[in-house]
Amino acid sequence: VRRVSLRKMKSLRERLREQGLLETFLEQHPYNLAAKYFPGIAVEPLQNYMDDEYFGTISIGTPAQEFTVVFDTGSSNLWVPSVFCSSPACRNHNRFNPADSSTFLSTNDTLFIAYGTGSMSGVLGYDTVNVAGIDVRNQIFGLAETEPGDFFYYTPFDGILGLAFPSIASSGATPVFDNMMMEKLVDRDLFSVYLSRDGQAGSFVLFGAIDPFYTTKGISWIPLSAETYWQITMDSVSIGGAPAACSSGCQAIVDTGTSLLAMPVRAFRRLLSALGAGSNGEISCEAARKLPDLVFHIHGQEFPVPTRAYVIRSGGSCSLGFQGMDTPTEEGELWILGDVFIREYYVVFDRANNKVGLSRLP
Repeated sequence: VRRVSLRKMKSLRERLREQGLLETFLEQHPYNLAAKYFPGIAVEPLQNYMDDEYFGTISIGTPAQEFTVVFDTGSSNLWVPSVFCSSPACRNHNRFNPADSSTFLSTNDTLFIAYGTGSMSGVLGYDTVNVAGIDVRNQIFGLAETEPGDFFYYTPFDGILGLAFPSIASSGATPVFDNMMMEKLVDRDLFSVYLSRDGQAGSFVLFGAIDPFYTTKGISWIPLSAETYWQITMDSVSIGGAPAACSSGCQAIVDTGTSLLAMPVRAFRRLLSALGAGSNGEISCEAARKLPDLVFHIHGQEFPVPTRAYVIRSGGSCSLGFQGMDTPTEEGELWILGDVFIREYYVVFDRANNKVGLSRLP
């Protein structure tokens, strides 16, 4: 079974708050979530990991060196810190040492990925990458040499394994799953994701298969509108049967690397007003219990997200798991269906047919 177990860690927001660093950090790290999806601005705004994120373990090299990575359907590169990196963010994470691997091949090619809160740069190399017991030989990956700023210092993951399309890979690097497909290491050219609601156990990424245990309600297949991210066309969003946003249709990206539901600022304000929340999404926990489902209308079908999914409880306070983002006007309206949405559905990412499959979880 080609399954990687995922675990949910204490969020970066919680850990910064415990250390009394949250307000200062937010002031010093302004960002625009949309930057991830528009080339030339940024590829990977890692501040999304502040609320909730799911991590799994892979290994690189011979003998194996282990790393904790985010399995991110919103990017396409694999990279980890290397021993050549002296940034504080590298020193408190696992670092790859190519000298310790008998199968490592070096290159003179460089990798640079800009982030909303800084950047990473490094070199590209080839080695055996083991994911879920699958050995992907001669996989190209990034060895980070710099991770400027203090953001990465606080993140509980070492690196990122991107699961989007090759068309958006930095430096033209072939993504891990593309190599799995080309080398016929998976039975089917698809992978599927289950994110448990309790955050404790059971979450996974399954390569090459669909687990029938999670599809008893059937699978709704949605064609991709672009082969870059896992992007689909959304018809509208409604609350209590009334249109609330995206009324003329919009684009949406199914992204495991984003924890919240992200949307254009105008739609964000409209939803907060319709649900009686404050300008930052704060709401009394008592009022939150009475909120209706948020319903996404996609490809002629309805995909509800109930209150328990989009209300985030932290300590004694509640807030809506939404985030506003500025998008270039010529791009139209773009939504990001992050983990708040994905936790309600077993999601199949089908590369053979360029479709996303959604199966509602009980």
